[in-house]
Amino acid sequence: MQLQHLRYFTALARERHFARAASACGVSQPTLSAGLSALEHDLGKRLIERDRRFIGLTEEGAAILPWAEQVLGAVRGLTHASAALSVELQGEFRLAAIPAALPLVGAFGEALLAQNRGLAMSVHSQTSREIERGLAANTFDAGITYLDHEPAGNVLSVPLHEEQYLFVARRGTGFDGRTCVDWAEVAEMRLCLLHQGMQFRRILDRQFADCGLSVMPPAIADSYVSLLSLVRSGEFVTIFPAAYADLVSGLDWCLFLPFDAEPAPRRIGLVVVDRDPMGPMARAGLLAAQALQRVGKVG
Repeated sequence: MQLQHLRYFTALARERHFARAASACGVSQPTLSAGLSALEHDLGKRLIERDRRFIGLTEEGAAILPWAEQVLGAVRGLTHASAALSVELQGEFRLAAIPAALPLVGAFGEALLAQNRGLAMSVHSQTSREIERGLAANTFDAGITYLDHEPAGNVLSVPLHEEQYLFVARRGTGFDGRTCVDWAEVAEMRLCLLHQGMQFRRILDRQFADCGLSVMPPAIADSYVSLLSLVRSGEFVTIFPAAYADLVSGLDWCLFLPFDAEPAPRRIGLVVVDRDPMGPMARAGLLAAQALQRVGKVG
């Protein structure tokens, strides 16, 4: 069994498309298909449902997927451990971050790359549940996610930021001159929010429920950029993490207001798998996060 064939298999499971999987692996589609057939032959099992296109994984394919991810993750960790014996850590540091934490990756990346000149950082926007699965499978070296709500298991963490809410509206839609808003009035507005598969939305729904309220937004999205575009139309309002206000503070049409009753802040921080021995990439991430924590640079 060849490791490259496992890479083809996990890429196809991720991309769910033969051409995209081949592109992700840097090979031709016939090469990818031949490698997948060889893997099926080696295991004596049909792993992929196909009919000129990818349909899905078979039951056997779904069963071996997490093992394939762990094998590839272990090989990657072995490579990094070997590289760590050199003067400078080399390679790609894979960071996963929840959308609410994306404004924090700049400061973290600056600290990480200042301490490790031989690294390149790749950032992946993921849900908190995807981060937990990816860390367990060694797909990511570290994640930036919520620490208190639905916390990931078997991780070491470094708090970096305390999240707060901001109400967002277009100027000229009735909120100019206001200094704050309250939860009850916002619940009655035309809201656009993230979908409920994202933890920020689940926490927000819980906050409304704590106030005896519920919301049924007429528009949902999976990114804050989409929400901002909807607000710009003048037809919607939304709720953002305060960290985003600094990123878009130069937008003259955009109005940010605090809530009159802000709930307790939600901690966001870096997490790595609590593993012995700890991989050099995870250790580098922890050290960078601890440096940020000491200087209070993230907030």
